[in-house]
Amino acid sequence: VQLQASGGGLVQAGGSLKLSCVASGGSLSSAGMAWFRQAPGKERDFVASIRWPTGSTSYADSVKGRFTISRDRVKRTVYLQMNSLELDDTAVYYCAVDPIYNVDLRSRSRPHNYEYWGQGTQVTVSS
Repeated sequence: VQLQASGGGLVQAGGSLKLSCVASGGSLSSAGMAWFRQAPGKERDFVASIRWPTGSTSYADSVKGRFTISRDRVKRTVYLQMNSLELDDTAVYYCAVDPIYNVDLRSRSRPHNYEYWGQGTQVTVSS
């Protein structure tokens, strides 16, 4: 599976951005897809995940109520709608695929459980 992320940019605090990640090749029939983010000098953190077949979603506490993950099965694309952006949301955002969805949330939150990664897209929130 190859992943191509896009949609990052510079936005003022309180604004919105929508990230996209297109998956090509491979099968997503049993997959889980996720967004992670990594700020300078920090670890890569879980943001949200979606179960490809069913569309069920999970979120990190820090983004609940502000971010929404969704997918378009025909376009093989996962989205991350980010609203009410805060300075702490500044990071490089990565999409990732686990070919077999992991029902355990703790496992889904760990980067090493994902096999395929996109190249990352920078999101910068300014005051």
